[in-house]
Amino acid sequence: MKVLIVKTSSMGDVIHTFPAVEDARRNRPDVSFDWCVEEAFAGIVALHPAIATIHTVAIRRWRTSPLDRGTWREAAGLRRALRDCRYDLVIDAQGLLKSALVAKQAAAPIAGFDGSSAREPSAALFYDRRYAVPRDLHAIERTRRLFGLALGYEPDFSGIESGIVPPAGGSTFVGEDPAFLLHGTSREDKKWPAGHWIETARLLVERGMTPVTTWSNDREKAVAEAIAQAVPQTVLVPKSPLAEIGAIIGRSVLVIGADTGLTHLASAFGLPTVAVFLATEPGLTGPRGPFSSTLLAAPGGGVAPAEVMAEAERLLERRALGQAGTGKN
Repeated sequence: MKVLIVKTSSMGDVIHTFPAVEDARRNRPDVSFDWCVEEAFAGIVALHPAIATIHTVAIRRWRTSPLDRGTWREAAGLRRALRDCRYDLVIDAQGLLKSALVAKQAAAPIAGFDGSSAREPSAALFYDRRYAVPRDLHAIERTRRLFGLALGYEPDFSGIESGIVPPAGGSTFVGEDPAFLLHGTSREDKKWPAGHWIETARLLVERGMTPVTTWSNDREKAVAEAIAQAVPQTVLVPKSPLAEIGAIIGRSVLVIGADTGLTHLASAFGLPTVAVFLATEPGLTGPRGPFSSTLLAAPGGGVAPAEVMAEAERLLERRALGQAGTGKN
């Protein structure tokens, strides 16, 4: 059986789909998977070994020039590629009108959330098979349930596995016991103050770890440079391709991050990960992993660096105990 997954964005949403793919691998070994994703996140999808072919869309770019001939040519090329693959089933795991329209291009039966479950109820009008999945569940569990209903099995929710491992490569000069600080995020109200990142870097150095950070735009660069200037032991990684940053994150002993896609990636790698949520509710979309924890700011308050470090130490101890129990170093 050949199945196309449609989950175009964002990075965190893409990563949240991996446990559903792992469930399917165990329960339906007869199924092969392809994926349709935004071009910026194709490298993330490529981390999962079960994905054979990756089709890319460029909806974010196409929206800026909807009447351009190049836009229409690329969209037509995607339509041909999807139809040429002759899928037995398409699973729209996103539940949006844009993802439903992409799924429709494959000219195959589409499975998705029903009107009461989809993020945009109108998306369900495009589906051939509609499934009710409670909206008050975490996004990972919702997707795992959807895949189980569409492919005929019951997921085992006693554990969670992403099935991905860090890519090879990246800078080798990140110091002893690197701890990656992911301060960049898309919204201003999600950002932890620069002073808190600096204090966290100091606390990491006191504990024998090497703070590591990077940036993806000028505002993030200013924060990263401020951390490195205040705490000279910090390794400042230049703006780099996503695969290289992923490789460095994968070699870290600890990750502390804001509400951003790379924090979800660290969690999916199984790394001790502390997520700091200031303006969003982590109950439905926060990082989930064996060594992940989310600290949520209280109304009118914040999250202190000392609180973050205490949680980080708890996760590091838990992982060390787990590795000792399995004989791993």
